[in-house]
Amino acid sequence: MRNSSSVREFLLLAFADTRELQLLHFALFLGIYLAALLGNTLILTAVACDHCLHTPMYFFLFNLTLLDLGCISTTLPKAMANALWDNRAISYQGCAAQVLFFIFFFGSEFSLLTIMAYDRYVAICKPLHYGSLLGSRACAQMAAAAWGSGFLNAVLHMANTFSLPLCQGNAVDQFFCEIPQILKLSCPDAYLREVGALVFSVSLVLGCFVFIVVSYGQIFKTVLRMPSQQGRHKAFSTCLPHLAVVSLFLSTVMVAYLMPPSVSSSSLDLVVSFLYSVVPPAVNPLIYSLRNHKLQHALWKLMTRFISDA
Repeated sequence: MRNSSSVREFLLLAFADTRELQLLHFALFLGIYLAALLGNTLILTAVACDHCLHTPMYFFLFNLTLLDLGCISTTLPKAMANALWDNRAISYQGCAAQVLFFIFFFGSEFSLLTIMAYDRYVAICKPLHYGSLLGSRACAQMAAAAWGSGFLNAVLHMANTFSLPLCQGNAVDQFFCEIPQILKLSCPDAYLREVGALVFSVSLVLGCFVFIVVSYGQIFKTVLRMPSQQGRHKAFSTCLPHLAVVSLFLSTVMVAYLMPPSVSSSSLDLVVSFLYSVVPPAVNPLIYSLRNHKLQHALWKLMTRFISDA
C-alpha cells in the first residue's frame, strides 16, 4: 500500500509513443498555445487602450480573457515540455499546483460567464437602470466575487484531494493533473471525503446554469417584443458571442463529466479533456471578435498603430 506522503511525483499520460508523433504533438500544441496567447493578448490590449471599450461588458470580457490565458497556461506548457523531452513526470507539488490553478481559473470563468449573462439581461431588459445597476464599483465587486469564489472552490478541492491516501500507484490517466484521475488513485472509500466539496461545486454550477437560462429566457422574450428589426438584430448581436462561449464551455464540460463509464477509454478521455481545457480558451477570442464591430474596430486601430510605429 502506498500513501500520499510516499508519492513524490506523478506520471502523466503521453499523447503518443513514437518520437515523431511526440514532436508532431508538440508542434500542434505550440501552434494552439501561441494562437491563444496572441488572440487573448490582442483583446486585452484593445480593451485596455480603447476608451470606447471602457464599459461593463468589455470590463467583464477583459476578466474572461485573463481567465482564459490562465486556464490554457496551466495545462499546455507542461504537456508541451513532456512531449518535447519525452518525459511523463510531474512533481507532487507541481500536480497539486496544476489542480489548484485549473479549478481556480475554470470555476472563476463559469462564475464570470454568469455575471456576463446578468450584464446582457440588464442592458436589454432594463436599459434605463443599466448605469445604476452596473456602475464601476458594482462591476469590480462582481468580478472580485467571481475570482474569489473560484479560488475558494479550488482551495477546497485541492486540499481535499491531496489529503487522500493513495493506494493505486502514481500513473495519472490524463495529460494534466485532473481531480477525477487523482481520485482513481486513492484508497477504496477514501474518496468519500471529496463528497462535500463535490456537492458544493455541483450546487454552484447548477445555480449558475439556472441563472443563465432564466436570464436568456427573459432576454429573448424582450428582444422578440421589440418592434424594430434593427433593434432586434443589435440586441442579438451583443448576446450571440456570449451565448456561443457559454454553449462551448458547457457542452465540452458535460461531455467530459457526464460521459458513461461504459464508453470511456484512455484515448477518448484524452481527447475530451483536450476539448474542454484547451479549445474554449483558444476559440473564445475568435468568437467575441467575429460579430463585434466595436472590438474589430479597436483591434484594427491597434494593429494599424503598431504597424505605423514599426
